[in-house]
Amino acid sequence: MTGELLRVRDLAVSYRTSSGTVPAVRGVDLTVHTGQVVAVVGESGSGKSTTAHATIGLLPRGGRIDGGEITFAGRDLTRLSDRRWRGVRGREIALVPQDPAVSLNPVHRIGDQVGEVLRIHGFADRRTAGIEAVELLRRAGIPEPEARARQYPHELSGGMRQRALIAAALAGRPKLIIADEPTSALDVTVQKRILDQLTELAAESGTAILLITHDLGVAADRASHVVVLAEGKVVEAGTVGEVIGAPSQPYTRRLLDAAPSMSGPPPRESRPATEPIVSVRGLSKTYPLPGGRVVRAVDDVSFDIPRGQTLALVGESGSGKTTTARMVLRLETPSAGSVTFDGQDVTASRGEDLRQLRRRIQLVYQNPYTSLNPKFTVEEIVAEPLRAFGVGTRAERRARAAELLDQVALPTTTSRRRPAELSGGQRQRVAIARALALRPELLVCDEPVSALDVSVQAQILRLLAELQAGLGLSYLFISHDLAVVRQLADRVGVLRAGALVELGPAAEVLHQPKAEYTRELLAAIPGRSAQEVR
Repeated sequence: MTGELLRVRDLAVSYRTSSGTVPAVRGVDLTVHTGQVVAVVGESGSGKSTTAHATIGLLPRGGRIDGGEITFAGRDLTRLSDRRWRGVRGREIALVPQDPAVSLNPVHRIGDQVGEVLRIHGFADRRTAGIEAVELLRRAGIPEPEARARQYPHELSGGMRQRALIAAALAGRPKLIIADEPTSALDVTVQKRILDQLTELAAESGTAILLITHDLGVAADRASHVVVLAEGKVVEAGTVGEVIGAPSQPYTRRLLDAAPSMSGPPPRESRPATEPIVSVRGLSKTYPLPGGRVVRAVDDVSFDIPRGQTLALVGESGSGKTTTARMVLRLETPSAGSVTFDGQDVTASRGEDLRQLRRRIQLVYQNPYTSLNPKFTVEEIVAEPLRAFGVGTRAERRARAAELLDQVALPTTTSRRRPAELSGGQRQRVAIARALALRPELLVCDEPVSALDVSVQAQILRLLAELQAGLGLSYLFISHDLAVVRQLADRVGVLRAGALVELGPAAEVLHQPKAEYTRELLAAIPGRSAQEVR
């Protein structure tokens, strides 16, 4: 073991709120050595990100360190001035934040944002920064980095935006990278490539990584040591073999049991295909790129969604999953092909026909933090679709909202709260309740659990299965997580570069794949080593 780089002892952090002081971290201890990868795992609200942000001096407003010490390379970081912090962040300690949607400047090109880090820390001048930024984007796994460097954040997929953040973190050549859920928005193959790169960097240059994650498979595959947090306290810490292989605490065992797995018997029995509620034939979509080129986001895709069943679309970031879903929803107009819903061609629907289609197909977004209006109460959010379509009186809408909250297992006291007062899992339940308000026949679920920790993830997947059984819903389920897909899907379609490379029953596609690309996706799933350890 090489020398100690980061030492956190008895760390206590709290937040000042309108209702008083709320403790977030209580007596946390952890150590990271040079070149070591240490994973911090736990549920939402366990104090993982607060510990990380305290380490780099970026606690949000209202947050403060109440006690303990944070020592980096022999220096006490809790006593640094703002001016001295500017010399540490980026160059000695870099942060890869979780949400690229709010971490990238929307009015600056991607290449300029990566190049700015190089210039600030003296690794490039204005002339060479652009060239080196392109190389960093290439190393981070972004295809066509020269073209992407000239684009703005909104023109990239979520996965590519996350890779741009990783490129920016690597630019300062830091001694420690704090990676706060760095791959939660990435598909398994890109996740593997990014994590391979980060761990190779640690091995080759002595850079250490503090990995904050809710994915125990990632922690088991990538870290040498694991720290488990619950309610701001360390409940268990040790080597991967000790914590993942033979956990001593019930909380750790519950986390491991809740994690979706590719092993064991299928969670649901195979069901014969029914008549399709949706038929997609020859669907294609092209978009222009800078320089007069075009990208074919979806290329001649065809599939059916059986009534009352789930079709999952999986594939890498940029494979066309979300674009296909948006065309089924008629939020995008196909360049070619057709979408038939309940026997009716809706490809060219407009006006009132399209409005009525929206009643029958609803969307559950990926991010419950941004998909709910922060000014509305939960009751107003859930009842909003009813109001928009003029369904019922005010009293009837309130009653329907209460019924829906009960259906998604939220207490009635939730109705008067606002999204900021709810956990991530509760917010996603609210989003599902809103989607059910108009009694739709098809739900399009776009990465509905990727932002959630494993125990809440398991709850939401059980809820979706129960709702499908009770209401006869059909699902188009978009995900990059094949272990999650296995929990819910009847049929699976695999997309690559906009084309459907494999389609069939879930058991066949996930356990006896025919396409080489599908086998690559399965081989890249994190957590195989965790299953072997256990």
